[in-house]
Amino acid sequence: MSVRTSIKTLLLQENMTLTELAKIATETTGKQYTVDSLSRKLQNETMKFNEAEMLIKCLGYKINFEKTDKF
Repeated sequence: MSVRTSIKTLLLQENMTLTELAKIATETTGKQYTVDSLSRKLQNETMKFNEAEMLIKCLGYKINFEKTDKF
């Protein structure tokens, strides 16, 4: 699953808009996040892992890694 799909799915589950997420991310980090910048990064798949992790935390979730037997 792509970062875009994951974040969009979580937004739907939390009944939240990208605008609201941008506002929370700005308040949390002190760095300006806009709907346009987030949308562009998600669409172009240029979001850094630490940004995706921060956005997911803003939605109340965390990323977990699980060991698998095969690639």
